[in-house]
Amino acid sequence: MNNRPTNRRTTTTTARLGVVLAAAALALTGCAPAGASDDAAAAAPAGEGMSLTDGWVKAADSGMSAAFGGLTNSGAQDVTVVSATTEASSMLELHETVENETGELIMREIDGGFVVPAGDTLTLEPGGSHIMLMDLADPLEAGEEVTFTLTFSDDSTYEFTAPVKDYSGANENYVGGDDEGGMDMDMGSDDATGTDG
Repeated sequence: MNNRPTNRRTTTTTARLGVVLAAAALALTGCAPAGASDDAAAAAPAGEGMSLTDGWVKAADSGMSAAFGGLTNSGAQDVTVVSATTEASSMLELHETVENETGELIMREIDGGFVVPAGDTLTLEPGGSHIMLMDLADPLEAGEEVTFTLTFSDDSTYEFTAPVKDYSGANENYVGGDDEGGMDMDMGSDDATGTDG
């Protein structure tokens, strides 16, 4: 009969210990900030989740050129490209192509930059969005490579290198600031592959 009270005491002690451990575990999980892992993912620099596929730059002797390709955002948040730089040009702009009031295609700097949706690709292409190189430092000849640095709204960066390719297409007009006026740029989509011709 002595075994019975001992078993009851052991069972009661074990049950109490289990309740105390469960309460302690619950209390410790409450110490972690809510959504800590989500916040860490959201706080990752925008440039870390970026990649470029099929990038290329239009060959040009002087003046202007443009860079194209697929910007892919593998991150969980939309990111915004706010600027681009390269040693090949002293002035770069992020452009979109739109129709003006007469139906003519014009290029213009995009307000606020390129938004690359989470888990998606933004296509930069002739006749569409692109990175505009103005005031080229030297001719861009087919077979050369050009390195670019993109800067995002969180000040992170992504660097890529793209080959220069010959490309012939239709003319579009660039509508710049008041002192720049309209400029023609050979950026159409007659040869959408952008391959050497």
